Amino acid sequence: MPTDPPSGQDAAAWSPLESDGWYAARNATTALRDALVSAGFEKDFPYLRAELNAFGNGLVELGRVSPGTAERLAELLRLALEHGFAHDHEEPTPPTTIEEPQGRT
Repeated sequence: MPTDPPSGQDAAAWSPLESDGWYAARNATTALRDALVSAGFEKDFPYLRAELNAFGNGLVELGRVSPGTAERLAELLRLALEHGFAHDHEEPTPPTTIEEPQGRT
């Protein structure tokens, strides 16, 4: 039939392991976990995990935390901002001009 998947596989056979979003979420979760452990939060984020949404976009689930954990995290972020962390790690500004591709004219 014309609506069958071209590979012959059922669409339900999709695996998250075939998704770039899954690997991005997993790598970000691992990096966050390592930073939280270094900051002494190793038991404070029991719901931390990597996920995919229905569209295959990777997500990092932080989950619920106690009020004390939220206060400690807020203080850690405040100290980082006070010491210029946000200014050192800003996203690069995209170019304002459009570059034409080189090649045949």
